[in-house]
Amino acid sequence: MSPEEIVNKMMAMDYFSKWLGISLIEIKPGYCKLSAVIRKEMLNGFGIAHGGITYSIADSALAFSSNSKGRKSVSIETSISHIISLKENDEITAQAICETETEKLGHYRIHLYLTNEPEKIVALFKGIVYKTSKNWD
Repeated sequence: MSPEEIVNKMMAMDYFSKWLGISLIEIKPGYCKLSAVIRKEMLNGFGIAHGGITYSIADSALAFSSNSKGRKSVSIETSISHIISLKENDEITAQAICETETEKLGHYRIHLYLTNEPEKIVALFKGIVYKTSKNWD
């Protein structure tokens, strides 16, 4: 399957990514770029995006990029550093890149930035995935 076919198959049942309003911009083996807009129901008591929102958007980018190579992969360790808070109507882009991999593990770096200001990194996410023996077909 092509990376596009894999992500389309994943998205068909990924109701949370759909709720996040994720739009896929680009997908290729080991790489994903997507965007989403911060909505009112994503805000916390401080009136800024809940940290779980940026985490979830990055986690979806990790899932799509790591599975795009054809092997079913699942995260086993992730972390995020929040740098800039987000407000309602902010549009962010998440760009996931495979940094290194072995037969069983993949290490991914995801930068989240304001779509109209790419130099403004809002969060940095790291993910390690386990590559199962099952292929997408």
